[in-house]
Amino acid sequence: MGLEQTVTFAEVPAWRDVQELLAKRGFPIQIRMIDGQLAFPDEMPTELWNELRVSSDAGMVTVRREQNRVTLITWGNIDAPLVQTQNALAWAFADTGNGHIQTDQGELAAVDFLRSADLPGELRG
Repeated sequence: MGLEQTVTFAEVPAWRDVQELLAKRGFPIQIRMIDGQLAFPDEMPTELWNELRVSSDAGMVTVRREQNRVTLITWGNIDAPLVQTQNALAWAFADTGNGHIQTDQGELAAVDFLRSADLPGELRG
């Protein structure tokens, strides 16, 4: 059982930009797998990656990339810190790629999601 969250774009942003934005805000994310292969934490995927497994201190999130969207998936029992990690990734993808996050309230731009979502404290400051 898992929880999915989707972000849509005109064009999916580069992973490096997403990761750098989160790091600048004090919320580092590390890559664990790239397209089913183990990866070094500082390794960067090619531009045409399909799936990343990334982690924070709270746990792992799967990022699946399609033509104009990414889907963020958490597996198993999801606690509050892991929901915040998933939300942080959704926000960072939307912010760097001028995308929209699909929510129960409809599509939200990054700035609106930042105001309303359960996010780590580092991203609110």
